[in-house]
Amino acid sequence: MNRAPWWQAATIYQIYPRSFQDSSGDGVGDLAGIIRRLPYLKDLGVDAIWISPFYPSPMKDFGYDISDYCAIDPLFGTMADFDALLAGAHASDLKLILDFVPNHTSDQHPWFLDSRSSREANQRDWYIWRDPAADGGPPNNWHSEFGGSAWSFDDATGQYYYHAFLPEQPDLNWRNRDVRAAMHDVMRFWLRKGVDGFRVDVMWHLMKDAAFRDNPLNPDFREERDLPHQRVVPWYSADIDDVHAVVAGLRRVLDEFGDRVLIGELYLPFERLATYYGPKLDGAHLPFNFSLLRADWNAKALADLIARYEASLPAGGWPNWVLGNHDRPRVASRIGTAQARNAALLLLTLRGTPTLYYGDELGLQQVDIPPTRIRDPFEINVPGKGAGRDGARTPMQWSAELHAGFSTAEPWLPLSPDWLATNVANLLSDPTSILNDYRRLLALRRASSALQRGPYHSIGATGDVLLYERIYGEEYLLIAINFSDAPAEIESAAVTGKILLSTLGDREHELVSDALALRPNEGLIVARSR
Repeated sequence: MNRAPWWQAATIYQIYPRSFQDSSGDGVGDLAGIIRRLPYLKDLGVDAIWISPFYPSPMKDFGYDISDYCAIDPLFGTMADFDALLAGAHASDLKLILDFVPNHTSDQHPWFLDSRSSREANQRDWYIWRDPAADGGPPNNWHSEFGGSAWSFDDATGQYYYHAFLPEQPDLNWRNRDVRAAMHDVMRFWLRKGVDGFRVDVMWHLMKDAAFRDNPLNPDFREERDLPHQRVVPWYSADIDDVHAVVAGLRRVLDEFGDRVLIGELYLPFERLATYYGPKLDGAHLPFNFSLLRADWNAKALADLIARYEASLPAGGWPNWVLGNHDRPRVASRIGTAQARNAALLLLTLRGTPTLYYGDELGLQQVDIPPTRIRDPFEINVPGKGAGRDGARTPMQWSAELHAGFSTAEPWLPLSPDWLATNVANLLSDPTSILNDYRRLLALRRASSALQRGPYHSIGATGDVLLYERIYGEEYLLIAINFSDAPAEIESAAVTGKILLSTLGDREHELVSDALALRPNEGLIVARSR
Protein backbone atom coordinates (compact mmCIF):
# COMPACT_ATOMS: atom_id res chain seq x y z
CA MET A 1 0.00 0.00 0.00
CA ASN A 2 2.84 2.43 0.76
CA ARG A 3 4.24 2.16 -2.77
CA ALA A 4 1.04 3.35 -4.45
CA PRO A 5 0.52 7.07 -5.20
CA TRP A 6 -1.02 8.91 -2.26
CA TRP A 7 -4.04 10.02 -4.29
CA GLN A 8 -5.21 6.46 -4.86
CA ALA A 9 -5.95 5.97 -1.16
CA ALA A 10 -7.00 9.55 -0.45
CA THR A 11 -10.42 11.10 0.05
CA ILE A 12 -10.61 14.58 -1.49
CA TYR A 13 -12.74 17.34 0.05
CA GLN A 14 -13.76 20.30 -2.11
CA ILE A 15 -13.91 23.74 -0.52
CA TYR A 16 -15.68 26.65 -2.19
CA PRO A 17 -13.66 29.37 -0.45
CA ARG A 18 -16.32 32.10 -0.56
CA SER A 19 -18.55 29.88 1.55
CA PHE A 20 -16.38 27.91 3.98
CA GLN A 21 -15.33 30.32 6.73
CA ASP A 22 -15.05 34.11 6.89
CA SER A 23 -12.29 35.48 9.13
CA SER A 24 -12.41 39.14 8.11
CA GLY A 25 -16.06 39.95 8.81
CA ASP A 26 -17.05 40.90 5.27
CA GLY A 27 -19.48 38.00 4.76
CA VAL A 28 -17.20 36.16 2.31
CA GLY A 29 -15.02 33.19 3.18
CA ASP A 30 -11.25 33.48 2.90
CA LEU A 31 -7.96 31.60 3.23
CA ALA A 32 -7.50 32.49 6.90
CA GLY A 33 -10.93 31.00 7.51
CA ILE A 34 -9.85 27.73 5.92
CA ILE A 35 -6.76 27.70 8.14
CA ARG A 36 -9.03 28.07 11.17
CA ARG A 37 -11.00 25.00 10.09
CA LEU A 38 -8.06 22.69 9.33
CA PRO A 39 -8.57 20.84 12.66
CA TYR A 40 -12.15 20.08 11.60
CA LEU A 41 -10.98 18.63 8.28
CA LYS A 42 -8.31 16.52 9.93
CA ASP A 43 -10.79 15.25 12.50
CA LEU A 44 -13.35 14.53 9.79
CA GLY A 45 -10.87 12.11 8.26
CA VAL A 46 -10.29 13.44 4.73
CA ASP A 47 -6.82 13.33 3.18
CA ALA A 48 -6.73 16.20 0.70
CA ILE A 49 -8.52 19.50 0.15
CA TRP A 50 -9.23 20.99 -3.26
CA ILE A 51 -9.92 24.72 -3.16
CA SER A 52 -11.88 26.50 -5.86
CA PRO A 53 -10.22 29.66 -7.29
CA PHE A 54 -8.94 32.42 -5.02
CA TYR A 55 -6.87 34.32 -7.61
CA PRO A 56 -7.38 38.01 -8.52
CA SER A 57 -10.60 38.31 -10.48
CA PRO A 58 -13.36 40.79 -11.38
CA MET A 59 -15.65 38.02 -10.06
CA LYS A 60 -17.97 37.94 -13.06
CA ASP A 61 -17.99 34.16 -12.56
CA PHE A 62 -16.82 34.24 -8.93
CA GLY A 63 -13.17 33.46 -9.49
CA TYR A 64 -13.33 31.43 -12.69
CA ASP A 65 -12.49 34.63 -14.59
CA ILE A 66 -8.87 35.13 -13.57
CA SER A 67 -6.88 38.32 -14.10
CA ASP A 68 -3.63 37.06 -12.50
CA TYR A 69 -2.80 33.38 -12.14
CA CYS A 70 0.05 33.85 -9.68
CA ALA A 71 -1.46 36.02 -6.95
CA ILE A 72 -4.24 36.07 -4.35
CA ASP A 73 -7.36 38.22 -4.63
CA PRO A 74 -7.46 40.57 -1.61
CA LEU A 75 -11.00 39.32 -0.98
CA PHE A 76 -9.45 36.01 0.10
CA GLY A 77 -6.28 37.31 1.76
CA THR A 78 -2.62 37.53 0.84
CA MET A 79 0.11 35.28 -0.46
CA ALA A 80 1.33 35.03 3.15
CA ASP A 81 -2.09 33.62 4.03
CA PHE A 82 -1.76 31.07 1.25
CA ASP A 83 1.71 30.06 2.42
CA ALA A 84 0.37 29.63 5.94
CA LEU A 85 -2.52 27.56 4.64
CA LEU A 86 -0.22 25.29 2.68
CA ALA A 87 2.10 24.85 5.66
CA GLY A 88 -0.84 24.24 7.99
CA ALA A 89 -2.41 21.69 5.69
CA HIS A 90 0.82 19.75 5.33
CA ALA A 91 1.40 19.90 9.10
CA SER A 92 -2.05 18.34 9.47
CA ASP A 93 -1.17 15.59 6.95
CA LEU A 94 -3.56 17.11 4.43
CA LYS A 95 -2.64 17.48 0.76
CA LEU A 96 -3.58 20.73 -1.00
CA ILE A 97 -4.97 20.73 -4.55
CA LEU A 98 -5.57 23.97 -6.44
CA ASP A 99 -8.11 24.82 -9.10
CA PHE A 100 -6.33 25.52 -12.41
CA VAL A 101 -8.39 27.40 -15.01
CA PRO A 102 -6.47 27.16 -18.30
CA ASN A 103 -9.32 27.39 -20.82
CA HIS A 104 -10.02 31.10 -20.40
CA THR A 105 -8.93 34.21 -18.56
CA SER A 106 -10.75 37.32 -17.46
CA ASP A 107 -11.17 39.98 -20.12
CA GLN A 108 -9.22 42.13 -17.64
CA HIS A 109 -6.14 39.90 -17.75
CA PRO A 110 -3.12 41.79 -19.17
CA TRP A 111 -2.80 39.16 -21.86
CA PHE A 112 -6.27 39.87 -23.21
CA LEU A 113 -5.93 43.64 -22.82
CA ASP A 114 -2.91 43.43 -25.10
CA SER A 115 -4.57 40.92 -27.42
CA ARG A 116 -7.55 43.18 -28.12
CA SER A 117 -5.48 46.35 -28.45
CA SER A 118 -4.84 45.76 -32.17
CA ARG A 119 -4.64 43.02 -34.77
CA GLU A 120 -0.86 43.37 -34.65
CA ALA A 121 -0.58 43.05 -30.86
CA ASN A 122 2.12 40.72 -29.52
CA GLN A 123 -0.49 38.55 -27.82
CA ARG A 124 -3.21 38.77 -30.46
CA ASP A 125 -2.89 35.06 -31.22
CA TRP A 126 -3.05 34.14 -27.54
CA TYR A 127 -6.85 34.23 -27.89
CA ILE A 128 -9.22 33.03 -30.58
CA TRP A 129 -10.07 35.80 -33.04
CA ARG A 130 -12.05 35.34 -36.26
CA ASP A 131 -13.44 37.54 -39.00
CA PRO A 132 -17.21 37.93 -39.17
CA ALA A 133 -19.25 35.61 -41.37
CA ALA A 134 -20.31 36.82 -44.80
CA ASP A 135 -23.43 38.39 -43.32
CA GLY A 136 -21.38 40.20 -40.67
CA GLY A 137 -22.53 37.91 -37.88
CA PRO A 138 -20.59 35.43 -35.71
CA PRO A 139 -18.06 33.18 -37.48
CA ASN A 140 -20.07 30.02 -36.75
CA ASN A 141 -22.97 28.65 -34.69
CA TRP A 142 -21.07 27.79 -31.53
CA HIS A 143 -23.03 28.53 -28.36
CA SER A 144 -21.87 29.83 -25.00
CA GLU A 145 -22.72 27.50 -22.12
CA PHE A 146 -23.97 30.58 -20.29
CA GLY A 147 -26.44 31.49 -23.03
CA GLY A 148 -26.26 33.17 -26.44
CA SER A 149 -23.53 33.07 -29.05
CA ALA A 150 -20.02 32.06 -28.02
CA TRP A 151 -18.65 34.95 -30.09
CA SER A 152 -18.44 38.63 -29.10
CA PHE A 153 -17.62 41.38 -31.56
CA ASP A 154 -14.79 43.79 -30.83
CA ASP A 155 -15.51 47.15 -32.46
CA ALA A 156 -11.94 48.40 -32.24
CA THR A 157 -10.38 45.57 -34.26
CA GLY A 158 -13.37 44.42 -36.30
CA GLN A 159 -13.17 40.76 -35.30
CA TYR A 160 -15.02 38.36 -33.02
CA TYR A 161 -13.38 36.62 -30.06
CA TYR A 162 -14.51 33.23 -28.74
CA HIS A 163 -15.74 32.55 -25.22
CA ALA A 164 -17.20 29.18 -24.22
CA PHE A 165 -18.72 30.86 -21.16
CA LEU A 166 -19.22 34.58 -20.39
CA PRO A 167 -18.04 37.31 -22.79
CA GLU A 168 -15.84 38.38 -19.86
CA GLN A 169 -14.11 34.97 -20.06
CA PRO A 170 -12.29 34.88 -23.43
CA ASP A 171 -10.84 31.48 -24.35
CA LEU A 172 -7.08 31.09 -24.67
CA ASN A 173 -5.67 29.70 -27.91
CA TRP A 174 -3.94 26.50 -26.84
CA ARG A 175 -2.60 25.99 -30.37
CA ASN A 176 -0.20 28.84 -29.62
CA ARG A 177 3.08 27.57 -28.15
CA ASP A 178 3.60 30.74 -26.13
CA VAL A 179 0.25 30.19 -24.41
CA ARG A 180 1.23 26.64 -23.51
CA ALA A 181 4.59 27.79 -22.15
CA ALA A 182 3.03 30.59 -20.10
CA MET A 183 0.40 28.31 -18.58
CA HIS A 184 2.98 25.62 -17.83
CA ASP A 185 4.96 28.27 -15.97
CA VAL A 186 1.85 29.13 -13.94
CA MET A 187 1.67 25.50 -12.86
CA ARG A 188 5.37 25.50 -11.96
CA PHE A 189 4.91 28.63 -9.83
CA TRP A 190 2.46 26.83 -7.54
CA LEU A 191 4.20 23.46 -7.70
CA ARG A 192 7.45 25.07 -6.52
CA LYS A 193 5.51 26.39 -3.54
CA GLY A 194 4.64 22.78 -2.73
CA VAL A 195 1.04 22.27 -3.81
CA ASP A 196 0.10 18.65 -4.36
CA GLY A 197 -1.72 18.92 -7.67
CA PHE A 198 -4.39 20.60 -9.73
CA ARG A 199 -8.01 20.12 -10.66
CA VAL A 200 -8.20 21.38 -14.23
CA ASP A 201 -11.35 23.34 -15.03
CA VAL A 202 -13.33 22.31 -18.18
CA MET A 203 -10.45 20.18 -19.46
CA TRP A 204 -12.46 18.95 -22.45
CA HIS A 205 -12.86 22.52 -23.77
CA LEU A 206 -9.16 23.31 -24.15
CA MET A 207 -8.92 22.67 -27.90
CA LYS A 208 -11.31 23.66 -30.68
CA ASP A 209 -11.66 22.59 -34.29
CA ALA A 210 -8.95 24.30 -36.35
CA ALA A 211 -11.40 24.88 -39.22
CA PHE A 212 -14.12 26.30 -36.92
CA ARG A 213 -16.86 24.23 -38.55
CA ASP A 214 -20.47 24.67 -37.45
CA ASN A 215 -21.64 22.30 -34.76
CA PRO A 216 -24.45 19.96 -35.83
CA LEU A 217 -27.94 20.75 -34.62
CA ASN A 218 -29.21 18.62 -31.76
CA PRO A 219 -32.21 16.64 -33.06
CA ASP A 220 -33.37 15.94 -29.49
CA PHE A 221 -33.37 19.58 -28.37
CA ARG A 222 -36.57 20.73 -26.66
CA GLU A 223 -36.97 24.45 -25.96
CA GLU A 224 -39.16 23.91 -22.91
CA ARG A 225 -36.76 21.42 -21.33
CA ASP A 226 -33.18 22.04 -22.41
CA LEU A 227 -30.63 24.78 -21.88
CA PRO A 228 -29.98 27.10 -24.84
CA HIS A 229 -26.46 25.83 -25.54
CA GLN A 230 -27.86 22.31 -25.96
CA ARG A 231 -29.45 23.43 -29.23
CA VAL A 232 -26.26 22.21 -30.94
CA VAL A 233 -24.00 19.23 -30.28
CA PRO A 234 -20.50 20.54 -29.40
CA TRP A 235 -18.81 18.25 -31.88
CA TYR A 236 -16.23 20.83 -32.99
CA SER A 237 -16.02 23.14 -29.99
CA ALA A 238 -15.11 20.63 -27.24
CA ASP A 239 -13.65 17.15 -26.66
CA ILE A 240 -11.78 17.02 -29.95
CA ASP A 241 -8.86 14.62 -30.32
CA ASP A 242 -6.27 17.42 -30.34
CA VAL A 243 -6.95 18.06 -26.65
CA HIS A 244 -5.07 14.96 -25.54
CA ALA A 245 -1.68 16.38 -26.53
CA VAL A 246 -2.48 19.42 -24.38
CA VAL A 247 -3.41 17.24 -21.40
CA ALA A 248 -0.22 15.22 -21.85
CA GLY A 249 1.71 18.49 -21.72
CA LEU A 250 0.07 19.42 -18.42
CA ARG A 251 0.94 16.00 -17.07
CA ARG A 252 4.60 16.34 -18.08
CA VAL A 253 4.83 19.52 -16.02
CA LEU A 254 3.45 17.73 -12.97
CA ASP A 255 5.82 14.82 -13.50
CA GLU A 256 8.75 17.24 -13.13
CA PHE A 257 7.76 17.54 -9.47
CA GLY A 258 7.20 13.93 -8.46
CA ASP A 259 4.19 12.61 -6.60
CA ARG A 260 1.50 15.13 -7.59
CA VAL A 261 -1.99 14.59 -9.00
CA LEU A 262 -3.69 15.90 -12.16
CA ILE A 263 -7.50 15.85 -12.07
CA GLY A 264 -9.67 16.78 -15.03
CA GLU A 265 -13.17 18.24 -14.94
CA LEU A 266 -14.95 16.26 -17.68
CA TYR A 267 -18.69 15.93 -18.24
CA LEU A 268 -18.46 13.13 -20.79
CA PRO A 269 -19.76 9.61 -21.42
CA PHE A 270 -17.60 6.83 -20.01
CA GLU A 271 -16.04 5.86 -23.35
CA ARG A 272 -14.86 9.45 -23.94
CA LEU A 273 -13.92 10.01 -20.31
CA ALA A 274 -11.56 7.05 -20.45
CA THR A 275 -9.51 8.61 -23.27
CA TYR A 276 -8.32 11.37 -20.90
CA TYR A 277 -6.13 8.89 -19.01
CA GLY A 278 -3.92 9.03 -22.10
CA PRO A 279 -2.78 6.18 -24.37
CA LYS A 280 0.05 5.30 -21.98
CA LEU A 281 -1.64 6.59 -18.82
CA ASP A 282 0.20 9.83 -19.55
CA GLY A 283 -2.85 12.10 -19.28
CA ALA A 284 -4.95 12.97 -16.25
CA HIS A 285 -4.48 10.73 -13.23
CA LEU A 286 -8.15 11.19 -12.38
CA PRO A 287 -10.56 12.22 -15.14
CA PHE A 288 -13.48 13.18 -12.91
CA ASN A 289 -16.34 10.67 -13.02
CA PHE A 290 -19.54 12.64 -12.42
CA SER A 291 -21.99 9.82 -13.15
CA LEU A 292 -23.38 9.78 -9.58
CA LEU A 293 -24.44 13.41 -9.98
CA ARG A 294 -27.19 12.44 -12.39
CA ALA A 295 -27.74 8.72 -11.79
CA ASP A 296 -31.13 7.12 -11.30
CA TRP A 297 -31.09 6.34 -7.59
CA ASN A 298 -32.03 2.66 -7.41
CA ALA A 299 -30.09 -0.57 -7.00
CA LYS A 300 -30.41 -1.88 -10.55
CA ALA A 301 -29.48 1.40 -12.25
CA LEU A 302 -26.49 1.93 -9.98
CA ALA A 303 -25.25 -1.65 -10.36
CA ASP A 304 -25.34 -1.17 -14.14
CA LEU A 305 -23.66 2.23 -13.96
CA ILE A 306 -20.80 0.92 -11.80
CA ALA A 307 -20.28 -2.06 -14.10
CA ARG A 308 -20.19 0.14 -17.22
CA TYR A 309 -17.71 2.55 -15.63
CA GLU A 310 -15.40 -0.22 -14.42
CA ALA A 311 -15.50 -1.82 -17.88
CA SER A 312 -14.61 1.48 -19.57
CA LEU A 313 -11.38 2.04 -17.63
CA PRO A 314 -8.11 1.46 -19.48
CA ALA A 315 -5.72 -1.12 -18.07
CA GLY A 316 -4.10 0.47 -15.01
CA GLY A 317 -6.47 3.44 -14.99
CA TRP A 318 -7.50 4.34 -11.44
CA PRO A 319 -11.23 5.01 -10.92
CA ASN A 320 -12.79 7.90 -9.03
CA TRP A 321 -16.24 8.97 -7.89
CA VAL A 322 -17.79 12.38 -7.21
CA LEU A 323 -20.98 12.90 -5.21
CA GLY A 324 -21.40 16.67 -5.29
CA ASN A 325 -19.75 19.90 -6.42
CA HIS A 326 -20.25 23.65 -6.78
CA ASP A 327 -22.03 23.32 -10.14
CA ARG A 328 -24.71 20.74 -9.33
CA PRO A 329 -27.62 20.56 -6.84
CA ARG A 330 -26.90 19.22 -3.37
CA VAL A 331 -27.08 15.44 -3.11
CA ALA A 332 -29.46 15.49 -0.12
CA SER A 333 -32.01 17.42 -2.18
CA ARG A 334 -31.40 15.38 -5.32
CA ILE A 335 -32.05 11.96 -3.78
CA GLY A 336 -33.80 12.84 -0.50
CA THR A 337 -32.53 13.07 3.06
CA ALA A 338 -33.37 9.44 3.80
CA GLN A 339 -30.90 8.30 1.13
CA ALA A 340 -28.13 10.85 1.77
CA ARG A 341 -26.35 8.48 4.16
CA ASN A 342 -26.46 5.68 1.61
CA ALA A 343 -24.91 8.06 -0.90
CA ALA A 344 -22.02 8.57 1.53
CA LEU A 345 -21.65 4.82 1.99
CA LEU A 346 -21.61 4.26 -1.76
CA LEU A 347 -19.09 7.03 -2.39
CA LEU A 348 -16.67 5.83 0.28
CA THR A 349 -16.82 2.09 -0.44
CA LEU A 350 -16.61 1.95 -4.24
CA ARG A 351 -13.22 1.26 -5.79
CA GLY A 352 -11.27 4.42 -6.50
CA THR A 353 -10.65 7.92 -5.18
CA PRO A 354 -13.75 9.65 -3.72
CA THR A 355 -14.36 13.40 -3.80
CA LEU A 356 -16.92 14.94 -1.49
CA TYR A 357 -18.23 18.49 -1.43
CA TYR A 358 -18.15 20.73 1.64
CA GLY A 359 -21.37 20.54 3.63
CA ASP A 360 -22.58 17.27 2.16
CA GLU A 361 -21.33 15.64 5.35
CA LEU A 362 -23.98 17.72 7.16
CA GLY A 363 -26.72 16.70 4.76
CA LEU A 364 -27.03 20.29 3.54
CA GLN A 365 -29.99 20.91 1.26
CA GLN A 366 -30.14 22.93 -1.94
CA VAL A 367 -31.21 26.41 -0.83
CA ASP A 368 -33.90 28.38 -2.64
CA ILE A 369 -32.32 31.75 -3.35
CA PRO A 370 -34.67 34.78 -3.39
CA PRO A 371 -34.57 36.64 -6.71
CA THR A 372 -32.96 39.66 -5.05
CA ARG A 373 -30.06 37.50 -3.75
CA ILE A 374 -29.20 35.61 -6.97
CA ARG A 375 -25.50 35.98 -7.80
CA ASP A 376 -24.84 33.23 -10.34
CA PRO A 377 -24.40 34.56 -13.92
CA PHE A 378 -25.69 31.26 -15.30
CA GLU A 379 -29.06 31.78 -13.57
CA ILE A 380 -29.13 35.47 -14.52
CA ASN A 381 -28.45 34.73 -18.20
CA VAL A 382 -30.64 31.62 -18.43
CA PRO A 383 -33.49 32.19 -15.96
CA GLY A 384 -36.22 29.67 -15.27
CA LYS A 385 -34.27 26.60 -16.40
CA GLY A 386 -33.07 25.41 -13.00
CA ALA A 387 -29.49 26.15 -13.98
CA GLY A 388 -28.70 28.33 -10.97
CA ARG A 389 -25.75 27.20 -8.88
CA ASP A 390 -26.09 29.55 -5.91
CA GLY A 391 -28.21 27.04 -3.99
CA ALA A 392 -25.28 24.63 -3.74
CA ARG A 393 -22.81 27.33 -2.74
CA THR A 394 -24.37 28.66 0.46
CA PRO A 395 -22.25 29.16 3.59
CA MET A 396 -21.03 26.26 5.68
CA GLN A 397 -23.08 25.94 8.85
CA TRP A 398 -20.77 25.64 11.85
CA SER A 399 -22.97 26.39 14.86
CA ALA A 400 -26.20 27.94 16.11
CA GLU A 401 -24.38 31.23 16.69
CA LEU A 402 -24.99 34.35 14.60
CA HIS A 403 -24.84 33.59 10.84
CA ALA A 404 -24.18 29.93 11.70
CA GLY A 405 -20.66 30.74 12.88
CA PHE A 406 -19.63 31.40 9.28
CA SER A 407 -19.21 35.16 9.64
CA THR A 408 -19.91 38.07 11.94
CA ALA A 409 -21.56 39.84 8.96
CA GLU A 410 -24.46 38.99 6.66
CA PRO A 411 -23.16 36.18 4.41
CA TRP A 412 -22.82 36.75 0.67
CA LEU A 413 -25.50 34.09 0.09
CA PRO A 414 -28.35 33.17 2.48
CA LEU A 415 -28.05 30.25 4.86
CA SER A 416 -30.20 27.17 4.63
CA PRO A 417 -33.42 27.70 6.63
CA ASP A 418 -32.52 24.76 8.89
CA TRP A 419 -29.15 26.16 9.99
CA LEU A 420 -30.07 26.35 13.68
CA ALA A 421 -30.38 22.55 13.77
CA THR A 422 -28.19 21.48 10.86
CA ASN A 423 -24.74 22.65 11.84
CA VAL A 424 -21.44 21.07 12.79
CA ALA A 425 -21.73 21.69 16.53
CA ASN A 426 -25.18 20.13 16.83
CA LEU A 427 -24.43 17.17 14.58
CA LEU A 428 -21.16 16.35 16.32
CA SER A 429 -23.05 16.05 19.59
CA ASP A 430 -25.48 13.50 18.12
CA PRO A 431 -23.79 10.09 17.76
CA THR A 432 -26.38 9.01 15.17
CA SER A 433 -26.05 12.11 12.95
CA ILE A 434 -25.06 12.03 9.28
CA LEU A 435 -21.86 13.92 10.18
CA ASN A 436 -20.81 11.19 12.59
CA ASP A 437 -21.80 8.65 9.96
CA TYR A 438 -19.30 10.30 7.58
CA ARG A 439 -16.65 10.32 10.30
CA ARG A 440 -17.11 6.61 10.96
CA LEU A 441 -17.07 5.81 7.24
CA LEU A 442 -13.91 7.82 6.65
CA ALA A 443 -12.17 6.24 9.64
CA LEU A 444 -13.12 2.78 8.42
CA ARG A 445 -11.94 3.56 4.90
CA ARG A 446 -8.59 4.81 6.20
CA ALA A 447 -8.10 1.62 8.19
CA SER A 448 -9.21 -0.78 5.45
CA SER A 449 -6.89 -2.14 2.78
CA ALA A 450 -9.92 -3.64 1.06
CA LEU A 451 -11.66 -0.26 0.69
CA GLN A 452 -8.50 1.55 -0.37
CA ARG A 453 -7.01 -1.05 -2.72
CA GLY A 454 -9.27 -4.04 -3.15
CA PRO A 455 -11.09 -4.84 -6.40
CA TYR A 456 -14.79 -4.22 -6.77
CA HIS A 457 -16.85 -7.40 -7.13
CA SER A 458 -20.53 -7.02 -7.90
CA ILE A 459 -22.99 -9.45 -6.36
CA GLY A 460 -25.81 -7.56 -8.08
CA ALA A 461 -29.14 -6.04 -7.18
CA THR A 462 -31.64 -8.04 -5.16
CA GLY A 463 -34.89 -6.13 -5.25
CA ASP A 464 -33.77 -2.62 -4.39
CA VAL A 465 -30.71 -3.74 -2.43
CA LEU A 466 -27.29 -3.29 -4.01
CA LEU A 467 -24.68 -5.86 -2.97
CA TYR A 468 -20.96 -5.83 -3.69
CA GLU A 469 -17.69 -6.98 -2.16
CA ARG A 470 -14.32 -5.40 -1.54
CA ILE A 471 -11.56 -7.89 -0.83
CA TYR A 472 -7.85 -7.45 -0.12
CA GLY A 473 -5.72 -10.23 1.29
CA GLU A 474 -7.60 -11.71 4.22
CA GLU A 475 -10.05 -8.82 4.49
CA TYR A 476 -13.52 -9.57 3.08
CA LEU A 477 -16.10 -6.79 3.17
CA LEU A 478 -19.69 -6.99 1.99
CA ILE A 479 -21.55 -3.75 1.29
CA ALA A 480 -25.35 -3.92 1.27
CA ILE A 481 -27.41 -0.80 0.51
CA ASN A 482 -31.18 -0.66 0.71
CA PHE A 483 -32.46 2.02 -1.67
CA SER A 484 -36.06 1.42 -0.62
CA ASP A 485 -38.15 2.88 2.18
CA ALA A 486 -39.27 -0.69 2.97
CA PRO A 487 -37.30 -3.30 4.95
CA ALA A 488 -35.42 -5.98 3.03
CA GLU A 489 -33.80 -9.31 3.83
CA ILE A 490 -30.96 -11.08 2.02
CA GLU A 491 -30.63 -14.82 2.59
CA SER A 492 -27.24 -16.25 1.67
CA ALA A 493 -24.26 -17.82 3.37
CA ALA A 494 -22.23 -15.00 1.78
CA VAL A 495 -23.61 -12.54 4.34
CA THR A 496 -22.34 -14.42 7.40
CA GLY A 497 -20.07 -12.22 9.50
CA LYS A 498 -20.02 -9.12 11.70
CA ILE A 499 -21.53 -5.72 10.99
CA LEU A 500 -18.87 -3.01 11.06
CA LEU A 501 -21.12 -0.08 10.25
CA SER A 502 -24.76 0.83 9.73
CA THR A 503 -25.70 4.14 8.14
CA LEU A 504 -28.35 4.47 10.86
CA GLY A 505 -25.63 4.75 13.50
CA ASP A 506 -26.06 1.50 15.41
CA ARG A 507 -25.66 -2.30 15.04
CA GLU A 508 -21.85 -2.22 15.17
CA HIS A 509 -20.43 -5.65 16.10
CA GLU A 510 -23.77 -7.34 15.50
CA LEU A 511 -23.24 -10.91 14.21
CA VAL A 512 -25.19 -12.10 11.18
CA SER A 513 -25.49 -15.63 9.87
CA ASP A 514 -26.91 -16.73 6.48
CA ALA A 515 -29.33 -13.80 6.40
CA LEU A 516 -29.07 -10.05 6.54
CA ALA A 517 -31.98 -7.83 7.51
CA LEU A 518 -31.88 -4.23 6.36
CA ARG A 519 -34.16 -1.55 7.67
CA PRO A 520 -35.68 1.03 5.30
CA ASN A 521 -32.97 3.21 3.69
CA GLU A 522 -30.21 1.40 5.59
CA GLY A 523 -26.74 0.60 4.33
CA LEU A 524 -24.38 -1.87 5.99
CA ILE A 525 -20.75 -2.89 5.85
CA VAL A 526 -20.23 -6.49 6.96
CA ALA A 527 -16.86 -8.08 7.68
CA ARG A 528 -17.51 -11.47 6.16
CA SER A 529 -16.39 -14.73 7.67
CA ARG A 530 -14.35 -16.89 5.28
